[in-house]
Amino acid sequence: MKNIFKILFATILGVFLSSCDRDDTLAVAELKSNPDIISSLSATSYVINDTNLSNTFETIIFKKANFGVNVETENQLELALAGTSFAKPINLGVATSDNYVKLTYQELNNALINLGLVPNTPADVEVRVKSNIKSGNTNPTYVYSSPISFKVTPFKANPDDLFKKINVPGAYAGAAGYENWSPANSPDLYSPKNDDVYKGFIYITSSSNPDDYQFKFTIKQDWANDKGDDNTFTGKLLQDGEVNCKVTTGGAYYVKVDWAANTYSTNLANFGMIGDATPTGWNSDTDFVYNPTTKTYVINSIALSTSGLFKFRANDAWDMKFQPGSADQTLVSGKEVQTFLSSEGTVSGDPNYKVAEAGNYKVELDLHNSGYYKLTLTKL
Repeated sequence: MKNIFKILFATILGVFLSSCDRDDTLAVAELKSNPDIISSLSATSYVINDTNLSNTFETIIFKKANFGVNVETENQLELALAGTSFAKPINLGVATSDNYVKLTYQELNNALINLGLVPNTPADVEVRVKSNIKSGNTNPTYVYSSPISFKVTPFKANPDDLFKKINVPGAYAGAAGYENWSPANSPDLYSPKNDDVYKGFIYITSSSNPDDYQFKFTIKQDWANDKGDDNTFTGKLLQDGEVNCKVTTGGAYYVKVDWAANTYSTNLANFGMIGDATPTGWNSDTDFVYNPTTKTYVINSIALSTSGLFKFRANDAWDMKFQPGSADQTLVSGKEVQTFLSSEGTVSGDPNYKVAEAGNYKVELDLHNSGYYKLTLTKL
């Protein structure tokens, strides 16, 4: 038993002495020189595109800060918009033991988009090394290298090129801004998982002629291998011997097709805006109007407050909602954001939108691509 106590005492003493050594070292640490980027960039201007995303952008080599004693440091590479004094920096990577950070164009591009830069538009940015002594301190003191500058054009792939799609030609398409019965000029349904399940929205204008409510499904913008209803109108598709699919009333429709299983569904989904940031609060909706010129759903003017929240729901019910992916989101005037349809299982919780500045806004929902639904609010 005595031996056990001796061992335990020795262990505690060792930890204590080690802690004392570390604290003593930190106590005498004094900054002798800041970190310094010693590598040169290979260019002054860069353009990111879909061909170089996986390539190495640069390897940023730096000399660590000198604190006069042997201490372990944490070193981060920060990115910021030039001329902002790194007011809102993005962390590009950490190098604890090594004195370099290696970046791909993809990693840089992600940071640029998170920084809020506009895709396909050149911008001046800066990077610097941010260092501190690794001590477990929850409020460390940081030192910085001088920044280096370069111009870069961020990249954003067109979502329409990322997902498989099928076409929905029909008699309704001309009034929706496309061309009647033209597979090459009709609304598309996209497959967000790039499988055989396609989904999305089409708009059918109200008409006294029931033939104007008819459509089919095609692939590769061609009539070859087109599919229609099996003449039971129970959601089953046929390639041969089919008839036109149809609905019975005008409006926005959420359409889902399983191409391999030969099934489809159509659900009326007329969206409106609701919330205590709107004039009618949570009691009623302000409805969207379809614009065949822009092929988007629009509220041309609505007064919004900064004290409230809002989201978008279909058919004055809560089964289908457009909202942020997880947390509440503040929208910036004129900036397009991705929005998510709750019924597709892409939303966590029940988040809302809000605006940072009160006023009248134009609200626009672009629902043509189910892989990337878009929302834009523009202050009037």
